[in-house]
Amino acid sequence: MMDLIANGMIGHLPWYGYVLVALAFTHITIAAVTIYLHRHQAHRALELHAIPSHFFRFWLWLTTGMITKQWAAIHRKHHAKCETPEDPHSPQVLGIKKVFFEGAELYRAACKVPETMEKYGSGTPEDWLEHHLYTPHSGKGIYLMMAIDLILFGPIGLTIWAVQMAWIPVTAAGIVNGIGHYWGYRNFTCEDASTNISPWGILIGGEELHNNHHAYGSSAKLSNKWYEFDIGWLYIRSMEMVGLAKVKKVAPTARFKAAKPVCDLDLLQAVITHRYDVLTRYARTVKATCSAEMSKLQHDHGMVKKLKHWLHLDAADLADADKLRLAEVLKQSQQLNTIYTMRQDLAALWARSNASKEQLLKQLQDWCQRAESSGIESLQTFSRKLRCYA
Repeated sequence: MMDLIANGMIGHLPWYGYVLVALAFTHITIAAVTIYLHRHQAHRALELHAIPSHFFRFWLWLTTGMITKQWAAIHRKHHAKCETPEDPHSPQVLGIKKVFFEGAELYRAACKVPETMEKYGSGTPEDWLEHHLYTPHSGKGIYLMMAIDLILFGPIGLTIWAVQMAWIPVTAAGIVNGIGHYWGYRNFTCEDASTNISPWGILIGGEELHNNHHAYGSSAKLSNKWYEFDIGWLYIRSMEMVGLAKVKKVAPTARFKAAKPVCDLDLLQAVITHRYDVLTRYARTVKATCSAEMSKLQHDHGMVKKLKHWLHLDAADLADADKLRLAEVLKQSQQLNTIYTMRQDLAALWARSNASKEQLLKQLQDWCQRAESSGIESLQTFSRKLRCYA
């Protein structure tokens, strides 16, 4: 009996054995978050069979105490109100330290807002288990998990349990919600500040590819470039092969054909569908021209860095003071002014919801003609590439 208390049912393991157990348990948790809570529940990007669905829900009850409706509602609101004062956890608004170190507290505070649950929490489980176990007893699962760890591994099980309890607050609430909107690289120029933290992460289940996700929120696959690895997608495809999952949506892949001499409705639809790819290619194509023009202006390095950032933002996203400073700079360079104006006009193609397809088509044709007659080589090059979208 004393030996059972000291070593648990599993018996004594080498130190790395306990590390591997902790990593395995936490990996199941992050898989449950990214596959079940995020891609399945919050975004409806895939359907899950009852077996993995119930397993993931039970495991999350044991290891996080999170309620499906609350998680989905808060995440949907994050997308709907991203980088605004209504965003539950934006480091651009609240500061990176606040979100990184107090992400779990921000989550708990958002859970207490009834309007958020009512508006954004629809379509989540409403079965007997949810109403009689998971929701009313959301905190009891984690104590059951502690008992299981102690029974299996003895006193060291308490350390394994502590790692399990810290995993989601650190990786999801801190790293993804915090760093994923503050530092990293961007494949897509979308409206928010989302970034990809790493192209090869495994410990966060693919969630580190956050910019890709914000560009195409309803995609079941988060990787986009050949060098990016989404282990959550690997698990989804594996479950799909044995009938335990069904993918509903993935991000569209940009395809190109010969440039069309005249814009048509198919081209318009392709441009709107791939709008984030379009804006990203625009920024890359005019980058050298912008840098050459800014080198002629008398500004310090810090100001030049800000200008490069402002040139690729929607005017509505700029603070009033920044708009004034940018306007002063644009007066000094006709090329910068043209590039900035053309960027705003291009983005307006998918922002004008009241315009008819025929009106948008005319605007796209006019945009291409203006770009190609601008005398700016990079704009002309981009316009020809724009006509190739399929």
